[in-house]
Amino acid sequence: MIIVFCGAGLAACNSAGGISSPNVTNAPAAGFGQISNGSEEEFIINVGRRVYFDRGSAVVTEEAKMTIKSQADWLKQNKKWLVKVQGHADDPGSEAAQKTLSAQRADAVMAELVTLGVSPKRVWSKGYGVERPVTDCSSIECQSQNRRVVVNLREEYDESAPQAR
Repeated sequence: MIIVFCGAGLAACNSAGGISSPNVTNAPAAGFGQISNGSEEEFIINVGRRVYFDRGSAVVTEEAKMTIKSQADWLKQNKKWLVKVQGHADDPGSEAAQKTLSAQRADAVMAELVTLGVSPKRVWSKGYGVERPVTDCSSIECQSQNRRVVVNLREEYDESAPQAR
């Protein structure tokens, strides 16, 4: 007979067929055990940095507005971060049209952030068109992942920021 003790009581164990193991279901994910308040990891995991768009559109949806509101609230509490808003596209049309649409998407998200109280001095946008797909595929479900804006935190301005000029 083997007796296994896991913590203080059975709540800390998983058992099946008389075999016990530590409860890892609620353990921190590898690499994210020590997320500190105001960190880039906290923003990515708890707030979310992506906003998605309908095909051929730069109109911010109601669902996207909820994400942008959460982003703005977090950014107003964590003023050390600069924000590069990156637009992407995977829609019908020429490469030039994709670049324009992705810039319009980035500008729309940036405008929402500023409207919600994020200082325009901290934010800039850039459209990448089809240059940086999340995934390369032909199905509609797959392509929709590329119709996005990514809100990236920065410690300094890059060459695309008007503030750096």
